[in-house]
Amino acid sequence: MNAPGPMLATLKRQRPEWEPWLAVVEEVLQENQWRIWSGAVPNAAVPSGAAPRLAGAVITVSSREVQRLLDRLLRKASRSGTPQMATLEHVSDAKLDVLDLFAATVCQDVDRIVEIAAACGAEPEAFQAVAALLPVPFLQACNRSWATTIPEDWVEPYCPVCGAWPAFAEVRGIERSRYYRCGRCGGEWHAHGLSCPFCETTDHRDLDALVPESPGASAVVDACTRCRGYVKTFNRLQGCAPLAVLLEDLGGVALDVAALEQGYHRPAGAGYAFEIEVK
Repeated sequence: MNAPGPMLATLKRQRPEWEPWLAVVEEVLQENQWRIWSGAVPNAAVPSGAAPRLAGAVITVSSREVQRLLDRLLRKASRSGTPQMATLEHVSDAKLDVLDLFAATVCQDVDRIVEIAAACGAEPEAFQAVAALLPVPFLQACNRSWATTIPEDWVEPYCPVCGAWPAFAEVRGIERSRYYRCGRCGGEWHAHGLSCPFCETTDHRDLDALVPESPGASAVVDACTRCRGYVKTFNRLQGCAPLAVLLEDLGGVALDVAALEQGYHRPAGAGYAFEIEVK
């Protein structure tokens, strides 16, 4: 499996212009070692029906630890040199309710996150980009605790742990087994072939594949002409490590650009909307 360290080093070498943002991502990768996040994993029920495991959960987490991580991410991001990220410099001085923000990020409540950004005087897209990383160490801890209990027959197109849309798909080994991967918790689940995860059409006339022009490419973009959604698909021998999913997603940016140029997009927000209680 691909470890995050070598992948991070590769991205820094291949994309030196990304160094400021990769420094923010690296903060999240380093945070993963802290036991505080494993201690916050709730005793949530095994998924039943269509709900992911975090739906309705009660989460007890230290507001001081959430604030500490948020401050680190904001500090790194505000020094990236872009005018948008510079607006994050004084967010920590706004005395926002960090547990409210944490809950919104876990649930991918875009409207609430934008409201908090406005109250802090931050540029909305820059704030959302950083806020999206805030729950990652906690969600990774949830996946570590729950991965072996996820039902093998999970058929929903969103993550069974946190309800996110897939970051990409993996077609693995000689069996060509297909899995979706979550860019937040690093989870994996079986994916249906010949279907769109967003509108769930199975009509082959609506499904398209954008193939890179470079010879020997091991990835394609699976696109839907009905809803205009897309998923990157990587062919590999085995799945990448959970913490490396975030980096693998970044590494496939050329596929994202190709899809966007053709008028496709990734849906915003969660694949499954739910509420939690954070205290």
